[in-house]
Amino acid sequence: MGNVIVIAVLLVIAFFAVKSTMKHFKGEGGCCGGGCSECGNAKMKHKKLEGDKIAEKVIRIEGMHCEHCKHAVEEEINKIDGASAKVNLRKNLAVVSMDRRIADDELYAAVARAGFQVVE
Repeated sequence: MGNVIVIAVLLVIAFFAVKSTMKHFKGEGGCCGGGCSECGNAKMKHKKLEGDKIAEKVIRIEGMHCEHCKHAVEEEINKIDGASAKVNLRKNLAVVSMDRRIADDELYAAVARAGFQVVE
């Protein structure tokens, strides 16, 4: 009887471990300090540009794993006047809309401040 209880407990632990791992690989876990109020199921407000969009830049980013990572990159890029970012976590890229000229170095520095690296 004792063996059955031990096996049952181990099966429950294994189930929750696999479930957590699957969430992580789907980008839904809080692997990088998640738990921010904008992450997870809550939608982050998209920054609106002040003027008309004159350009769009796609930035490939290395190291993002979860919604927290995505939020951190969007937040840093959105701090730049004239830039609005949407990050695609599955494709590891950010699409930045701009209403004025912004140097690539400034965008790359924002990604670095978020803790990630631009892939050129």
